Amino acid sequence: MSNYEDAKIKNIDHLGIVAGLIDEIGIVETINSKLGIDPREKITAGMLVKAILINGLGFVSRPLYLFSQFFDDKGIEILLEKDVDNEYLNDDKIGRVMDKLYKYGLNNLFIEIVLSVIKKFKIDTKYSHLDATSFHLHGEYKSGEVNEKEEEITRERPIIITKGYSRDHRPDLKQCVLDLITSSDGDIPLLMRTGDGNEADKAVFGQILVEFKKQISFDSIMVCDSALYSQENIKLIEHLKWISRVPMTIKKAQELVQSVEIEEISLEERDKRLSLNSDGYKWKEEIVNYGGIKQIWLIVESQKRRKSDLEKLDKKLKKEKEKVEKILKALKKEDFETPEQARYKLKEINKKLKLFEIKDVKLIETKSKDNKTIYKMLGVGHEKPEEIEIQIKEAGRFILATNLVDDNKLEPEEILTNYKNQQSCVREACRLGLRGFRFLKDPLFFTDSFFVENSERIETMLFLMSLCLLVYNLGQRELRNSLKRAKIGIKNQLGKLTLSPTLRWVFQCFQGIHLLTLNGVNQIINLTSSRHFILNCLPSSCQKYYLLS
Repeated sequence: MSNYEDAKIKNIDHLGIVAGLIDEIGIVETINSKLGIDPREKITAGMLVKAILINGLGFVSRPLYLFSQFFDDKGIEILLEKDVDNEYLNDDKIGRVMDKLYKYGLNNLFIEIVLSVIKKFKIDTKYSHLDATSFHLHGEYKSGEVNEKEEEITRERPIIITKGYSRDHRPDLKQCVLDLITSSDGDIPLLMRTGDGNEADKAVFGQILVEFKKQISFDSIMVCDSALYSQENIKLIEHLKWISRVPMTIKKAQELVQSVEIEEISLEERDKRLSLNSDGYKWKEEIVNYGGIKQIWLIVESQKRRKSDLEKLDKKLKKEKEKVEKILKALKKEDFETPEQARYKLKEINKKLKLFEIKDVKLIETKSKDNKTIYKMLGVGHEKPEEIEIQIKEAGRFILATNLVDDNKLEPEEILTNYKNQQSCVREACRLGLRGFRFLKDPLFFTDSFFVENSERIETMLFLMSLCLLVYNLGQRELRNSLKRAKIGIKNQLGKLTLSPTLRWVFQCFQGIHLLTLNGVNQIINLTSSRHFILNCLPSSCQKYYLLS
């Protein structure tokens, strides 16, 4: 009985995988080398960051002031270091390390870590994706006046926490912005940048890419949504390679979408394109000179999207027809003192209608109860055939632009495929991985709402969140690549084999793994054969936390 009384059981769960991935990346060593090690400190800055990342990927909803409690039931001596105690992971230490990180330079530190990941794991950087999101915050966050040019992307000041366009649909709250550039290979974050809460994508995207090119030496084709595309931006990035969607607010784009005839493709070509996706695309290329930059505009039509757009158009027509009928009933009851007043009212009504207009108007002169001359207006609602025809032509169509022309020309399939990869993160709220915004905003993530007091700490928190995303997406990439090489899948939530599991699902599969310490000897409990197989598909550093090496 005394032996059992001495036994200690701590949780390891999936956190050994997280710790192993952090080791493989070399985050602890990089941070310690940059921030330095004080022999008097009980835990190094790098090891504390590792603890924060393990907490962040533990998928528990706990603010930072409960940080140390996260490790109460965890095998901290295995996950961190033998001599690390919970009391070392306190608010004061976290605050000091966050301040050191900020002082060193968050962007530079992130890039140094990323460059080693690219080299070690052979990340393909041919295509990169840029997008942005906002994070809402609670608190005052008073900011001083800023006297600097708006166009400068590099700054020495902290970000300004203020209200702006809210992607969280919380316009009542102040916010900050996070920009991420990620690789198409595994959605690995390559650059993170924090921005003011009222920052506009269109105003900074071009400058972000220029700054990215200065700091990262490899040649990458940048893929962005229409926020990048403006005359100013494409002039700014003319020396870079890019693919972007063209906004339909540009007159030339409207004309092409409405006028270009896209020829029907052969059955053989249709089968080839349908093998790439299920939307049934066809397209036509046009050489365009916009903003002084020669480029290819790919006018694309999606059968799937066209069907959806036409269904939406039918709904709009029905809705506006009902609206017109209500307006006509109200007009019958309205009294006008003069014909001019009636005509002005009609003009204002027709301005607000998009697909209909009120025509065949008759003004009827009559007398009011007090014997004054008044006018009644009768009319008939008619569809606007030209406007409807334009929307029918535009249905399912959009334009992609690239400055890769002549010798560097890309095939249309490649342009479309890589833009679809960019858009997948938007349509699915940036599926687990910018690419990663949904992941970072998950309610289970430890920074869903921020509980730090100043802008510098907010920026540092976004840096730590981006590191969590780096760890997560790298682990997911390595697991999927191993499964594809072995041509062996693992069971998903539905019990079906898959070669592309999410790492979150793997984390769930590892719940219930414990560290048992009996008579001073450590043992891992509940490490099944399927879990053992998964660990063999992950970097070797993950295995040691389950005592396999």
